[in-house]
Amino acid sequence: QLQLVESGGGLVQPGGSLRLSCAASGFALDYYAIGWFRQAPGQEREGFLCIDNGGHVTNYADSVKGRFTSSRDGARNTVYLQMNDLKPDETAIYYCALRSRRGLRFMCSTSPSPGVYDVWGQGTQVTVSS
Repeated sequence: QLQLVESGGGLVQPGGSLRLSCAASGFALDYYAIGWFRQAPGQEREGFLCIDNGGHVTNYADSVKGRFTSSRDGARNTVYLQMNDLKPDETAIYYCALRSRRGLRFMCSTSPSPGVYDVWGQGTQVTVSS
């Protein structure tokens, strides 16, 4: 069974930084692209970034370009999301997810739609506030 576990959320001041982790349990994350999503209160879940199995990052949202990036650590079986210059309207629950279907799992989807991903972590709360 594929399981993802996010961590690293918390309270940060506007302009601050956080690094989220997405760890895999029971399987090698190296073979999978990881999509990053967030869901603010009362809003739909939004996909904003993906990292493929080779470490190439795709930004789906112009709002995060130049501020958010992702990286992989194979030894720790973990993918990271580095978020810089955070803004109050980025307060949300942040999720990582993957596509488990063979043939799709290693590449980022051309669509940021949450519906194309089928394995999700539990989410981690990020609050940006002074």
